[in-house]
Amino acid sequence: MTVPTGYLVATLMNHIDLDATSTPLIRFGIELRRSRRAMRWSQTELGRRMGYSNAMVSYVERAKKSVTSAFAVKADDVFETGGTFYELWRRYAKASLLEGFPEFADAEARCRRLRTFALTVVTGLLQVPDYAEALARASVERGAITQAEAEERVDVLAARQRLLERQKPPIIHAVLDESCIARSVGGHGVMLRQLDRIEELAARPNITIQVAPFSMGENLPFALPVTLLDLPDGSVVGYAESHARGHLERARETVTAWERQYDQLVVEALPKAASLALIQKARKELAP
Repeated sequence: MTVPTGYLVATLMNHIDLDATSTPLIRFGIELRRSRRAMRWSQTELGRRMGYSNAMVSYVERAKKSVTSAFAVKADDVFETGGTFYELWRRYAKASLLEGFPEFADAEARCRRLRTFALTVVTGLLQVPDYAEALARASVERGAITQAEAEERVDVLAARQRLLERQKPPIIHAVLDESCIARSVGGHGVMLRQLDRIEELAARPNITIQVAPFSMGENLPFALPVTLLDLPDGSVVGYAESHARGHLERARETVTAWERQYDQLVVEALPKAASLALIQKARKELAP
């Protein structure tokens, strides 16, 4: 039996609204089960078509296991739902993110230029998987987030990083405080891979990476990580994070002030060549 794609999409979206009071993970499981039954497939058959075990399908349907972006994309492929499951995954993933971050991530995905200042840890777009996983694992060990939330943060980051591989990627300017390359995250091996990745990205024509050295002292204009996004409509928005929440700033006066401070940061940070030399020095000190 073949169910028309348009009917299935409409049915799914209606159910999404009806189930709005349940958790995102439960909603995803409900939609997967409904779609599978509409096609009269067993869990084993769906697993075969998706490339997962029937146990995994069962876990997801019962909301007993976290959902990855790859699983959601594959579900859309199998059911020909045109992104419905991926949208459900995004809603689910947002529940594990810092307050204010989902709105920023949506703007980031559309930006034409991205300027960012990273403090303490390497900015997310530049992180290798092991580095991101080490940070998430540490948050779990501190009791700040659950293991499922940690997995979703890593998945969301991987989805965000597709921005770097677009056919027409945005112009990216990243200034890393020296603490980002001096502080080891995940151990020597992870940090070596992370520094290699920074060096690799810095060689791309659309990416500029500078280091703000410790010697800048009190002249460092930002006390928190900050990102500026140039959007397709010509507007610029800013994003800043505290320990508890993030905030997308649209007020032109505030964003203009941040842009002036960012320009000051760029001028006083190390030039590209000197920044690369400092990164390579940090790598040599870590190498066995």
